Amino acid sequence: MKPESLRYNRSHEWVGMTEEGGEQIAVVGISDFAVEQLTDLVYMALPTVGQAVKAGQEFGEVESVKAVSPLYSPVDGEVVAVHSKLADNLEKLGEDPFGDGWIIKVKLAAGASLDGLLDYDAYRKQCAEA
Repeated sequence: MKPESLRYNRSHEWVGMTEEGGEQIAVVGISDFAVEQLTDLVYMALPTVGQAVKAGQEFGEVESVKAVSPLYSPVDGEVVAVHSKLADNLEKLGEDPFGDGWIIKVKLAAGASLDGLLDYDAYRKQCAEA
């Protein structure tokens, strides 16, 4: 996915929409900026398929040698896929954070939207000010 086409949480998670099996699916990951800030990643806790997620609420965490950072869902819905191979291959987050570094896929809840999330320019501005 192209970073410019995604929407972002202030907490550095991104979301991009795709269609799978005729349904709108939100693909969620963390940004290159977040990966750079965390540096040496050592562990990731992931949700399970079928788990409900709510926008702004924690769905997992990523741990580096520096800190443990919660992962916050940018959308409401149900987890339909988890990138389970990522936990054993955390370097993918740094190598391809907007592609093969995706973390979960979420079937959006009825009425869920991406309103309130930052667009690429607003997100980059926030990162520059950090």
